Amino acid sequence: MIPFEQIFGRPASHHASAPGRVNLIGDHTDYNGGFVLPLAIPQRTRVCLSRREDRTVRAISTDPGAVGGVRDYELGHEAPGKEWLDYVQGVTAQCAIAGYVCGGFDLHVESEIPVGSGLSSSAALVVSLLRVLREAFGHGYDDLTLALIGQKVETDFVGAPVGVMDPMVCSLGDTEHALFIDARTLQHSRVPLPTTVEPVVISSEIAHRHASGDYRLRRSECDRAARLLRVGQLRDLSTDDLPRMAALTPPLDRRARHVLSENERVLAFVEAFRAGDLRALGTLLYASHASLRDDFEVSTPEIDLLVELARRESAVLGARLTGGGFGGSVAMLAKAGKGSAAGARIVANYRKQTGRPGRLLVPPFADNAG
Repeated sequence: MIPFEQIFGRPASHHASAPGRVNLIGDHTDYNGGFVLPLAIPQRTRVCLSRREDRTVRAISTDPGAVGGVRDYELGHEAPGKEWLDYVQGVTAQCAIAGYVCGGFDLHVESEIPVGSGLSSSAALVVSLLRVLREAFGHGYDDLTLALIGQKVETDFVGAPVGVMDPMVCSLGDTEHALFIDARTLQHSRVPLPTTVEPVVISSEIAHRHASGDYRLRRSECDRAARLLRVGQLRDLSTDDLPRMAALTPPLDRRARHVLSENERVLAFVEAFRAGDLRALGTLLYASHASLRDDFEVSTPEIDLLVELARRESAVLGARLTGGGFGGSVAMLAKAGKGSAAGARIVANYRKQTGRPGRLLVPPFADNAG
């Protein structure tokens, strides 16, 4: 990594970071007003900056996909279409809309979170940027307000129709507790991880994008199903509505069924966490994956294979697709102290059967390069 001072000719004056996240359970429920249970992961995005005397922003990222060296723009003239720089532009544009004035600055970004892995690399970037600007320019937003500004960066500027979960856990979460979020009310609480389990995250090395394609289609299908069922959001459904849901035209019936059942699984998962019921945790994880695969149809053969390989490991309690789907990663819970070895075996078998690298991201493992 080239030092900040070598790039910009002066040292950085402010530093901040934010973690990526894995969603333990509750996918495609947040934008439907439902429940989610994410967890911050050790990998982080780190940013540093120095203020400028003009209104120019100059930024550089060490991410391999962020080509072009130092990029720049003028505050007040933010315009989408500049790839990774859109997240920086979106942050300054949304800060201005919210009344938090920024001056010009030089910015350096580096991240340990693989892009397209379903681990919220974009939310970690946005949250770390909002944190460093808060410090540099004396902005007064609290951590929840920061997350809401971060969501608007992605939805209103970048054009990714994401829910509130990612920026909330990147802003408010930690690696020792899952963050139980009611996406409608924004109420949230920390749920300690049982000492008998540890999270495992394996990347399929198939990247996905939220700003276009099937993710956007799934969200529109949920909106259509809610309108046809005459509810404000699919969160409003209960088991009493199952006959009405079944009468919807496919695939809207399946989309609504997933959201209803997934919300119920999140609530049950929180109770199982608090009770230390490992069997229930595993059952709920596998049921969540089946619903994402069959009712929401966001899995892939590679992701399904990772889940099946996990099922063959006695140390793994349960596994599921995590994130928006169409690639990304698999989240698992393993018996404490056994996750790294089990994860390494799963990755080795995945590589052998698919020819794809796969990566064990959590817990960290020496052979991650593929």
